[in-house]
Amino acid sequence: MSESFEIRPMSPELYRKQTRRITLVVAAIFIALALLMSTFCVQVFGTSGGDNFRWNLIGVLAGLAITVAVVRIQLWPRPWMAPAVYGWQLKRSLMRVTNVMHKVKAGVAAGDPAAMKLLRFYHLGLTQMHQLDGNSADLNHHVREIDQHREAMEAQGLEVEQNRLELSWLEAVKGYGK
Repeated sequence: MSESFEIRPMSPELYRKQTRRITLVVAAIFIALALLMSTFCVQVFGTSGGDNFRWNLIGVLAGLAITVAVVRIQLWPRPWMAPAVYGWQLKRSLMRVTNVMHKVKAGVAAGDPAAMKLLRFYHLGLTQMHQLDGNSADLNHHVREIDQHREAMEAQGLEVEQNRLELSWLEAVKGYGK
């Protein structure tokens, strides 16, 4: 991901409804392609009355590969896929921060504004992810940490609405910790 990501307001109920529909469409495509490719492999390479398990498996794996290609190349840019794409990008952005969290926390401890903003983006993104996924119970474990960090940012005079992941923040925290 070479560009920044921005958290957008989204209705959790609508998001879940749309992503369920998208999941069903992708699952149907996979099932159809897996059956088609499995049948093709058995017909072309299999033996009549023999054990064709490996050809079935190869067909299913080919169906999976084709499904991934169809989703990424053909369906990903379609407007009706936007909720699933947004959810994937949100989780990917959060994972980028999680991968350097030890450095982010070291930067926050040092009072670095970039690290403070990065952790705030992470908290806002994590909050939205839990809301979109309908997982508010897990979010309750983070409320105290989120509130303390917001208060620390306010005390430093930093803007608490950090809805955009800036790549420069990730670069800035790389110098902290080992």
